Order: sequence, then structure tokens, then C-alpha cells
Amino acid sequence: MALPENRRINSAAVRELCGGISDMSLWRWLNDDTLGFPRPIYIGKRRYWKEADIIAWLEQQEAATPA
Repeated sequence: MALPENRRINSAAVRELCGGISDMSLWRWLNDDTLGFPRPIYIGKRRYWKEADIIAWLEQQEAATPA
């Protein structure tokens, strides 16, 4: 079993973790260099992200949002 910081998740899990965003929103985030959204790794033709990277990015976005 993978350690939590190394756990790989697919795009459906990423979209759910990010608040139920659409596949198009995920595509836009990946193609907007100003956002700094984590890049996936490819295994075969499938995309996977480190869950810890997504969580860290979300926390960074939350911290950058004015109160």
C-alpha cells in the first residue's frame, strides 16, 4: 500500500478533491501556467497525480485568497 504522500489518484479523484470540477476546468487549470497546478504523471495513456501535491496546491490557493 502506498504511503499517503505518495498515493496516486486519477483525474476523476482530482476533480472530486477540487470540489467536483468538470473535466474542462481541469484541462484549463493544467493549461494555465499562472495557476501552477500540479502536473500529472502518465502511466500508459492514463494521468495520475500525487494526492499530496493536489492537497498542497489547494491549501496554497486558500492561503492566497484574501479573507
